[in-house]
Order: sequence, then structure tokens, then C-alpha cells
Amino acid sequence: MTERELVLQWTPWTLAFSLLCFLVTLAISWEAMRRWQFRPKMVALELLRLALVGGALLLLNQPEWVERYRPDQKPAIVLLADTSASMETRDVVEGIAESTEGAAVGGTNSQARTRREALSPWIDPTAWDSLRERFDVLIESSSDIAKESQDDSKTTDSKQAGSSTRGDAATDDRAGTNLHDLLVSARQRHPNLQAVLLASDGDWNQGPAPVQAALQYRTAETPIWTIPLGSPSRLPDLELLSLDAPTFGIAGKAVRIPFTIESSLPRAIAAKVILKASDGQEITHDLRIAPMGRTSDAVVWKPEGIGDYTLTLEVPQQPGEVISENNSKTVPIAIREEKLKVLVVESLPRWEYRYLRNALSRDPGVEVSCLLFHPGLGKVGGGNKDYLQAFPETLEALAAYDVVFLGDVGIADGQLTVEQCRLLKGLVEQQASGLVFMPGWQGHQSSLLETELADLYPVLLDPAQPEGWGTRTPSHFELTESGRRSLLTKLADTQDETTAVWEKLPGFQWYAPVLRAKPGSEVLAVHQEASNAFGRIPLLATRTFGSGKVLFMGTDGAWRWRKGVEDLYHYRFWGQVVRWMAYQRNMAKGESMRLYYSPEQPQVRQTISLQANVMDRTGEPMQQGDVRVRIESPSGQTEGIRLAAQGGEWGAFAGLWTANEPGPHRVTLRSDATDTTLETTIFVQGSALEQIGKPARPEVLEELARVSKGEVVRWNQRDKLIESLQNLPQPPDQLRRLQLWSNPWVAGMMISGLAIFWISRKWLGLF
Repeated sequence: MTERELVLQWTPWTLAFSLLCFLVTLAISWEAMRRWQFRPKMVALELLRLALVGGALLLLNQPEWVERYRPDQKPAIVLLADTSASMETRDVVEGIAESTEGAAVGGTNSQARTRREALSPWIDPTAWDSLRERFDVLIESSSDIAKESQDDSKTTDSKQAGSSTRGDAATDDRAGTNLHDLLVSARQRHPNLQAVLLASDGDWNQGPAPVQAALQYRTAETPIWTIPLGSPSRLPDLELLSLDAPTFGIAGKAVRIPFTIESSLPRAIAAKVILKASDGQEITHDLRIAPMGRTSDAVVWKPEGIGDYTLTLEVPQQPGEVISENNSKTVPIAIREEKLKVLVVESLPRWEYRYLRNALSRDPGVEVSCLLFHPGLGKVGGGNKDYLQAFPETLEALAAYDVVFLGDVGIADGQLTVEQCRLLKGLVEQQASGLVFMPGWQGHQSSLLETELADLYPVLLDPAQPEGWGTRTPSHFELTESGRRSLLTKLADTQDETTAVWEKLPGFQWYAPVLRAKPGSEVLAVHQEASNAFGRIPLLATRTFGSGKVLFMGTDGAWRWRKGVEDLYHYRFWGQVVRWMAYQRNMAKGESMRLYYSPEQPQVRQTISLQANVMDRTGEPMQQGDVRVRIESPSGQTEGIRLAAQGGEWGAFAGLWTANEPGPHRVTLRSDATDTTLETTIFVQGSALEQIGKPARPEVLEELARVSKGEVVRWNQRDKLIESLQNLPQPPDQLRRLQLWSNPWVAGMMISGLAIFWISRKWLGLF
């Protein structure tokens, strides 16, 4: 209903002054009309004078045109129920303030209910029947609103750009909670809103701060009544934070599965974790879980057969633990037969080369090829089948190698050429192969610094001393902090044992002329004694170049490690080097396609670099073409990414992808030009935005109620809230005021009237 009326904002003084002025004007007009014998033109002129004066006096009393709107519908009360995944946390007991203490005393699931269970009585429609006579009570859940918003967005996108295979997991309610948009959309959907009830744990992780929406409610004089659910302190709990299995493993070789457990229990726990494989194999591991902190450890699993496996790590529920749902995690892993191709290039067959070749030849997972540029021989090669007669001539032949070892060779007649160095750089940069620099006392590698391979060196060499340094007494390695943690240098089960092994290894009597490590390189070991102006001499360093990895070994004495222990450390070290450098390249490969990504263990909401190598139908690297990746997330959302050609001659394609949810993602690489596909799985580490077991955030809800002039109500005080809502006053009528005394149109009419009056007097000859 709408009522309209004219209202004057007069005072006794303005009213008296207006009446006096109008009477004086009336007397003047009467006298003028009588003097002109009431001629029609004069009468009209004087009536115009009276109208202008009367209008001016009316404006002096500030007239306003008031429209009063009375809603035909009942005012609405909307209950917004948070149904996000964090509401599955079991931490609601009688009285939020004493929830932590109560759970800690008993510590059983029977004492606590989930936040969603505590919400159930609030979303029962019959509980609000007593309010329906005065209000329209509406119950809306965050999941329903998010789904409607997502459907509207998809409809708009399809109208604008047609159908799309891309799905955005961030719009799904499982991805996060956006309390700001939840409150703003309630105001937009219900213009006759009287109050909002927000039942939530306050855990928001998307969108602007909810208090910004509360400011809008305060301006509209609409209060927000909040119902906090959950304990503000974390209940006694053990949570398995991470289970970091590699993408693939090798049949018959042990796989190390690191994990991290976070404890909020007030005491240390001696637990026995269980690793279960999908083939029925179970491994138990004893560990001590520190109180009120994180504990990291690892389980060693040795797969026997090839295939796709799933590994599940379980932590048994402990006495006093309230939440058991977060005590396990599952990850996939592919077990393969290993056959890595390695190329060793050397000049003289020094001891380091001989022992390295033997170590790689006896490794059942390695297929080694050797290229020996012996200056005393009439031709390149040797008598064994693993010797090559020449450097690989085609890109296809060179691209087959996962790791290349460059010994004491350089640019010279009968050795490498500049073009071959360029191809080696492309092999590492575009094909994700590994390159190991192993210089020797002849100093041939110094000539490589004049080629494109200079960019790959992890260290800076001294050009004034190309032959390096020799000593009479053996020198030793000293591991850096990075070296003690690295899988490359791991020669024992623990870091302390590994450090002790490296300290006892037989020493070396020659080392390369290294000045310092280059920026971006990781130094794993330094000279135990020798140093220069830059510090200790780096002898073992790695770096990433393009898609591949580079290792610099600055001594030629690793063959001495066999002394007294045979192949215990020597074989293990070089086997780890080969597998570490070839790991990324062999993440997913087919006959003509290869897919790898970085980082190797991606985290949720982290940008992931996807790189692929594609061969055409003839076996040569494909330089141009349509190469696409289709990714299906664990929730069923799909996303298509087109990989861009990187140019050059290696058939390299690359793109970027950001994972919005954790878990296994099915990835399909396809090339339309060759009509080939490659399928694999990328497992994204981390936790979803919505986490079970985290403390509630009642301070967020308290701020919303305070800013909007609402109240905070406990989850078990529904009847008290209903009573308070029944006492709410009726919403005031909505008024729309048009101030005539300051309206520009009214001012224009007055000016126009004065102009007509002035012109008319001139026309009648009164001037």
C-alpha cells in the first residue's frame, strides 16, 4: 500500500510572516486592478503576481511530498545454516564455554556431537511455527545457495561463450565457506528482511571479511543473530596431516612413505601405525607421537608386483581422542618395471669411469651405453655390446637417454662438438633428462664452458686452474644441511647415520677447481678443509635447468668407497643419482608421448607446471600441433588445458594448472595430430579448505552480531531466541520524501514565472 500527502515544515514565525506578506500583496494587487478598472489583462497579471508570491511563501515553509509505503507481505526472518564440511567436526557438548574441558575429561565420542547434528534442531521447520503468524520464516543452507549461484554462473557462461568442459571446484560448497556472500545474497533475495539468523562455526575461508556484510546490515537496520556451533579450542585429537607417497615406484625396490601426524593430546603417545596396501600387504610401524605438536616419520614398503596400488595409513584411535575421522589417509602409487637408459661419455678409462660403468651395468634397472674417446685408440668404441661407435646422431636416438654422464671430456678433435653440446642442453632443458658433470685431472671440461653447456653448470670453475688440485693426503666430504636431508646422499636409514657414513668414507686426492656455487644451485657436500674467499669449496652440487636436473661431482675418488665394503655405498649412491635424475622424466610415458610436472608432489591451490614431449608418426619430435590435457578432479569437475609448443626441435609442450582440491586427479594427454593419448594420475597433496577437526571461530560470529546490532545465542537456547524474535517491533513504514523547497524543477518554475511577469508588465507599458 502507498499513501501520498503534502507536508509543510512550518514554524509560527514563518507562518505569521507568510500570512502578513500575502495580505500585503493582496492589497497591492487589488489597488492595481481597481486603478486599471479591472481590465482582463491587468487582472491576469495581478493574479500571476499573487501566485508567485504565494508560491514563494509556500516554499518558505519547506513543503515536502511524502510517499508512505506499507508492505503487503509479512516481514521475513531468514535462518542461514552453514552446511560446509567443517560442520562434520565432533566437538559440540553441553555449553560451548566448557566444551574443551568436558571433552578432555571424558574424551569419548559419546560426549560430543557434530556441529551438523547440533544444527539439526534449528533447521526443523516445525520449530518456528509460533513465529509464522507475524513473520515469514525461511530456512536456507549454504550448500543450496552455492549450488544456485553455480548454476546461474554456468547458465550465464553458456549463453556468452557456449558450452565448456572446464569446471571450477572453488564454486563447490566442499571447497570453502564464503560467509560474506551468504549474508549479502540474503539481503538481495529478501527485500522485506526483518532479521537474519546465522548458524555456523564461523570458519570462513573464501571471499571478503564477513564484517563487511555486517556493515551493510547495520545501515539497513537489519540485525544479525548468530548461533556459534563448535568448540573454540581444539579438542584432544590426533590428525594425520600428510602422507607423501611418490608418483611411482619400482617392483622389488623399497619405497619410503613419509607422513606427518599432529597431536593436540596433552601427553606423549606410543602408537603403532599401520600401512595397508591394496594387495592385502600390511606393515606396522612403532613411533612416539609428541604432545601438542607435529611428529614426522616414514614407513618403508617393498612392492613385489607391478600395477596400480593404493596405500592407506591408519593411526589407531587413542584413549581420550575425540575425533577419529582424520586418523587415516589414502594415496595411489604406480609400480613399474624399471629400465632406465644411461649414456656415459669419457676420454681415458680412469678408475672412476671403470667402477661407475660396472656399477651401472650390474644394476638390473639400468641399461647403460658407453662412449669412450680414448686418444690412443684408432677408433671410438670398444668390444662390449654396451659401447657406442659414435655420439647419437639423431634427436630420436639422443632423446631415449634418461641420464647422461660427462666425464673428463671437452671440445676437441676426437671428442665432443659444439653442436653435440647444444643437443645435450636441449635434452636436459626440453626432455627432462639428467646430466652429471664428472671432471677429471686432464681439465678437458674447461672447454665446455665455451659452449651452451656453460649455463647448466651448478658451480663456477676457476679458468686459471683447469686441471684442478691434487693432494698427497686424502681429503674428505662434509655434508651440508641440505646434503643431510637429500635422498641423493642418503647412505643409511637416518640422517645421523648418513652423516657418520660420509665422515668415514675413504678420501679423495684430487678435486675440481671450483670457486663457488652459482645462484639457484643446491650444495650437498663441501671440502672438509679447503676453502677460498667464498667459503668452503663445493664438491657436490645440484640444480634444476629447464625441465631436467644437473649434478656436479667435483672429485674422481668415489670408486674408493668400495674399500672394505665392496658395493655397499658406491652402488647405492650412483643408483640413487640415476633414479633421482630420471624420476620426473618417467612420471608418465608411452610409446610416443611423455608427461611430467613440477613440483613432483604438488600441493592444493599451488600452480603446477605441466610439460609434455610428443613424437610424430615417424618417431621424430613434433614441433607444432594441438596438444591438450584433460584433468578430472576427485569431485568430478573437469578442466581442459591446451599446452603451448615451446619451439625448437624437441617436441616440447607446456602449460600451467592450479589444483583446487586434494586427492587423485585423472589426467589424459592427447595429440590430435598423431591421434594418441596418454593417461596417468596426479595426486595433489594437502588438505581441502574445509577441514574437519579444526577449532570453531565464535569471535567471527560475535563481531557480526555486534556490528549489526544483533545478539549471540548459544546453540541450545533456541526457545529463548524465539521469544526474543516475537518481541521484535513491526518494521517501520518506508518513506520517500521529495523536498519541493530545494527541488531544481520548482526553482525553474519560479524563475520562469518571474520572467513572464516581468515581460508582461513591459508589454502592458507599466515601465
